[in-house]
This record gives sequence, C-alpha cells and structure tokens, in this order.
Amino acid sequence: MKALIFAAGKGTRLKPFTDHHPKALAKVNDVPLLERNIRYLKNFGINDFVINIHHFGNQIVDFLKLNDNFGCKIEISDESDELLETGGGLIFARKFLDHGEDFLIMNADILTDINITDFVEYHKKIKDFATLAVSDRESSRKLLFNDELVLRGWLNVQTGEQRLAEFNKGFRALAFSGVHCINRLIFEKIKRTGKFSVMEEYLDLMHTEKIHGFVHDSILIDVGRPESIKEAEKYFK
Repeated sequence: MKALIFAAGKGTRLKPFTDHHPKALAKVNDVPLLERNIRYLKNFGINDFVINIHHFGNQIVDFLKLNDNFGCKIEISDESDELLETGGGLIFARKFLDHGEDFLIMNADILTDINITDFVEYHKKIKDFATLAVSDRESSRKLLFNDELVLRGWLNVQTGEQRLAEFNKGFRALAFSGVHCINRLIFEKIKRTGKFSVMEEYLDLMHTEKIHGFVHDSILIDVGRPESIKEAEKYFK
C-alpha cells in the first residue's frame, strides 16, 4: 500500500522553529517527525510514499536525499506555488496515487502507535470508501458516528455548531487522529478544486458514501506546539 504524508503546512504553532524550517523536520528526541513516521509506516510493510511539500520544501527534499529516502520509494508532490491544504493537496497528488488501489494518508506532525495492519485490514474487510482513525480524547472538534461507527456528522465542541447527515440520535463524538485509509474512488467523487480541507469533502460525502471510524486507544500526540514536543518525548524515544 502507498502512503501520502502531508508535510506541506507552515506550522505556525511551532514558531520560532518554523520561521526557518518545515514543521515535518521538527525533532522529538533528536529524530525529525518525518523520519519517525516513515520508519513507523515501514514497520508495517509500507515502503512506497508520496510526500507533499511547500514551506521550506527544499529542506525536506535535501533531508530525504541525505538519508537515501530511508530505503523507500518516495515521490514528491511539490506545492511550492500554492499551499493547497489537505483536500487540495490530495487532488494535486492524484497522479502519484490513482493507480486502482486504496492508499493511506497521514499527517507528518502526528505521532502515534496505532496498529496500521489492523487499521488497513478493518478498512478492507468492510470495503470502506474511507476509514478514519479516531479516539475518545479531548478536542475542540469532534466527528459524530452512529452505532455502526458510520460518519454522520461533525461538532464544534466550543460553539455547539453541528453538521449532520441526519437527526442526532445520540451519536458518538470522537476526535480524528490524522490517519485515514482511502478508496481511490474518492478522486471521482470530490467536487471541490483549489485549496480546501479533505474533511469538508468527507462531511459532504457522508450523505452518499460509507465512511467509518476505526476507534483506537493508542498513543497519539499532535506535535503542533513546542510544549507538545516535550510531551511526545516522554513516549517516543
């Protein structure tokens, strides 16, 4: 299976490091996030990667060359001209991904020990359109799932705003973990163009497609702020 790692973001929450570097090269116990996630996915047999770049993207390219791509096949989806967010970045990388097979997506600034083999097997077993790794943890925004763990909505915890596919019958609110497994049919279903969030598409597509949650209780840290690096260093040596 191929994996797309989103590494293009500006990482403004990680300033001052990101004033001069891409957030994907921020280090946890002296190992850059991007290296950690490549090695993490390699442990589950994934050796074929697409990495999108924008902010100081040349540093990521140089880093990969210096490390001989960590023994993997790596293709670069270069968004130097315009940062396209997750949805736009996915569409921009289509030429690398649309080869008739499902693929994995992961954010470069997420560190986790989710069992990717179990995650992918779940996705394939239910023949899902998209499967989103989720967990019961604090988050300002939650995804809403029915009893079959099918996506039915979205909730802004702070404002109470909701987007629903149907009346909220006590849906389970879970936080998205930044890891998803996608059927390549998504390229034929997405309507938006340019810069947009893939989550916006999921919330549209939940009306017509089956999008499931994969609930995990694994470690998951969003390494978005300097203090979260210190937190991550407790778990990821």
